[in-house]
Amino acid sequence: MDTAPFDPVGDTPAQPPPRARLAWRLWPETLKGRVAAGALAALFAGMGMTAWHMGAVAERDLLARTQVREQQETSSTAALIGRRVAEMQRALRVVTGQIEPAMVGDPRRMAQFFEQQPVLREMFANVFAARPDGQVVVVVDSAGPRHPNLSVADRGYFRRTVAEGRALVSEPISGRVSNEPIIMFSQPVVRDAKLIAVIGGSLRLASRDLLADLAESRDEDDTTLIIITDDQGRILAHPQHARLLESLATEPSLAASFALWREADRPMLRNAGAWSTDTVLVAMTADATTGWHVWRASPRNSVLAPLHGARRQALLSGGVAAFLLAAALVAFLALQLRPLAQLERRAAALLKGDTSDDWPDARGEIGDLTRTLRHVWAERTQMEKLNTQVLQKLASVMAASPVGLIFTRHQRFELVSAECCRLLGRREDELVGQLTQLIFASNEDYLNLGPKVGAAFGAGEPYVGEWPLLRADGVVFWARLRARPVDSAEPGAGTIWSVNDVTEQMQSQRQLEHDALHDPLTGALNRKGFEQVASAVFFGGAQARPSTLLMMDLDRFKPINDIAGHGGGDAMLKAVTQAISAHVRTTDHVARLGGDEFAVLLPGCDQQRALAVAEKVRLAIDQLALTWDDHTLRVGMSIGVAEIAMAHQSLDEWTRAADSACYEAKRGGRNMVKVAGAVPPLRVVDTRR
Repeated sequence: MDTAPFDPVGDTPAQPPPRARLAWRLWPETLKGRVAAGALAALFAGMGMTAWHMGAVAERDLLARTQVREQQETSSTAALIGRRVAEMQRALRVVTGQIEPAMVGDPRRMAQFFEQQPVLREMFANVFAARPDGQVVVVVDSAGPRHPNLSVADRGYFRRTVAEGRALVSEPISGRVSNEPIIMFSQPVVRDAKLIAVIGGSLRLASRDLLADLAESRDEDDTTLIIITDDQGRILAHPQHARLLESLATEPSLAASFALWREADRPMLRNAGAWSTDTVLVAMTADATTGWHVWRASPRNSVLAPLHGARRQALLSGGVAAFLLAAALVAFLALQLRPLAQLERRAAALLKGDTSDDWPDARGEIGDLTRTLRHVWAERTQMEKLNTQVLQKLASVMAASPVGLIFTRHQRFELVSAECCRLLGRREDELVGQLTQLIFASNEDYLNLGPKVGAAFGAGEPYVGEWPLLRADGVVFWARLRARPVDSAEPGAGTIWSVNDVTEQMQSQRQLEHDALHDPLTGALNRKGFEQVASAVFFGGAQARPSTLLMMDLDRFKPINDIAGHGGGDAMLKAVTQAISAHVRTTDHVARLGGDEFAVLLPGCDQQRALAVAEKVRLAIDQLALTWDDHTLRVGMSIGVAEIAMAHQSLDEWTRAADSACYEAKRGGRNMVKVAGAVPPLRVVDTRR
């Protein structure tokens, strides 16, 4: 139910008639435009979601397949390392079987022997033979045999080979012949259970004799980084020679995976382990024979680049297809909804007064809508005729009424009586057709009236209430409004209002209410008015605290009545009231409780600030001098201060606390301020005077 002011049962105002023909720029506002936009939005959303989902699935699958491939490649590389190392150790082992004990003592024969081993010299950067004490007998490399005065007795791999009597592969060390990072392969030569020599071969890491082939096997993917490390994470093979023997933690693309591997206590993985980050895919496999680890790092962007390119191409193709489909859809909708456009033009013509029978011929839902509109238009025409007759009769009644009468529909004036025009100071043509909000003194009143009217009509009763209305000259007057719906079962039938000027009655009523709560002599609150405001503060809850009460009693007032009579006493009471009011806030409440008793309520004021206010008031009263019949009249004031506290169970207890403090000020010498202590007991007799 519409509860808007002046038309609580009316429906919404009629909208302006639609345009007969919409320009193409307004086409999106039409039904076909919205249907097309919705269909296209659904089409594009579906395509986008499908493309996104397919892309996400393809991306996940591609990354998974790439990870598996990288693991397989890493395992193959590690297996190849193992086979190469085994071949090199086997070659050294075969050679040791051909060395005779006498050759160890003859460097020339040993050099000739190594020169006759082309396979061995091809596998290693250099080969050597040393006696059990570590003295090198001969070194053979690409430059030929040499007999350096060199000992390898301090080398860890040599000492372990002598002590354990087995073949070893050393950790990365600095070569004493080449001064390059190398790895040494050593093989003991044993005859009759006695070690007679140690032979070995070296791999130069910088020359990458063996590791170069392994590190560069990239499966045509030149963005894949392949690195080989020992079991401590020192780099043995790297595309950049300067990184040799550095920690893998210094390689940005592998640092995070290396840290995870170290946290896992550096596991020796025969099958490739895998780590993935937001930027790189990592696979690692270890060779158990050498303890070397093969690391492969593939950037995710490089892996996904072909997929992203294909996705962009697919989206471009889909966009073109969607655009063509959109154009076809718009053309199809325009054709199908042509009868609706004709119906729209017909409705616009009807609202302009064209009563011809030019309705579109259509089938389906549009045909049903056309028939419904024709039926509704016929009924509306009949209803308008009846309403016109009713309004004519109503206008006759209103013209003769001595009371202001108004008929409203759809929140607008439709009929106003001559008396109503006089009350509002407006002509009839200035009101009819205007919104009823026009005559209200404030928009807030206009909005507040609606719910009240709606509640009364909903209960089946007329509405009666007083509201300030606005005349044309800007003068506000109070009016009693009475409202009743024309037909409670038909909201659109409108509402009848009567308007009476009750300004004088309202002023009289307000004056009576004011007099009932105020002292006629001083204009301050009387005891009843003070009890009302004090009760509101006391029962206001936590939001009303802190608040403080001042109870006041004039000192030396009785002699003034004796000297200056009641006229002088009344003048002093008025002066005291003015002095008190001048030293408190406008939001504070000043009251004369009777005789020479006063009180002040200070909302939102704690005891400390209230004491300062009380002292200012006391000093102002003490300095007050009233001249009356050649007499200078003076009084003092005793003040009791009590802040509202949780201990006060009632308003009376709070008042008695302040009153008791005032009594203590009287008894203590008068003309002073006292603060209330504990809640005092009820005193039956007041002996302050």
